[in-house]
Amino acid sequence: MKIIDAFENYLQYCRFEKVLTNQTIIDYKDDFLQFQRYYPEKVDVEDLTSEDLNNFSYDQAINGRSPTTIARRLATMKNFFLFLESEKIASNLLTEEISLPKKDKNLPVVLNEEEIKNLLNAPDLNDEIGIRDYAILQVMYSCGLRVSECVNLQIKQINEQERLVKVIGKGKKERIIPIREIAIEAINNYIKNVRNKHLVVDKNFIFLNKKGKQISRQDLYNIIVKYAKMANIEKKIHPHTLRHTFATNLLDNGADLRVVQEMLGHTNIGTTQIYTHITPKTIVKSYDLYWKDK
Repeated sequence: MKIIDAFENYLQYCRFEKVLTNQTIIDYKDDFLQFQRYYPEKVDVEDLTSEDLNNFSYDQAINGRSPTTIARRLATMKNFFLFLESEKIASNLLTEEISLPKKDKNLPVVLNEEEIKNLLNAPDLNDEIGIRDYAILQVMYSCGLRVSECVNLQIKQINEQERLVKVIGKGKKERIIPIREIAIEAINNYIKNVRNKHLVVDKNFIFLNKKGKQISRQDLYNIIVKYAKMANIEKKIHPHTLRHTFATNLLDNGADLRVVQEMLGHTNIGTTQIYTHITPKTIVKSYDLYWKDK
């Protein structure tokens, strides 16, 4: 694969899964352009090596770039290399130790009970698109899927009898997640009454667009934003908001952190711990527990 094509895939991931701002995307493009200028001979992903980032950083320093600029450009390219490895496009690109300034982690945006109820009730179930979108929302919320996991979800991955979904996550790693019965019913309604009544081009995938092809990450992003607006949700949300809400609700209701880590497909439990922030529900539950027998 050409490096420039791989970077465009990375930008799509940043836009529709990480939901980064247009300015951030512009900055990433500029960082990549600087990297290309330093390595004009590197065309294919196979040309990249584990030494490239440190050499690039050194070049930026001797050319008088500020530490802040160097750190940002290095972070952009490191995250691009991580993307290449997680998507199995390349391997062994980050074998050398690379120091990056740590950033503060912001708490994820989550929906409260009323907001999630309004969001799930927003699609029109008398409309074919509404039936599909309702199924998508139910699956995203029920299973805490990433955008890529939802758009790539296949019929064979759903076990109706056991109410389980086999998810193919980052790095092609498989994990098993329970799925709510209401989500299975929504999928079956969509497949029977909408999907199978029209042209089906990408037969393996569950969720298709009007042309019968697999929906894209951008499609999914637009769906979430559309129904959030219809539900009068003022928070700035995106597809990952349903994943954040899924994880937070599980922990709020007593789920074990390790179990949530497994369901989310996090390699490092530290990533999951961001969802252990104190919520009003957690505070009230702890308060009531203390005063129960007083």
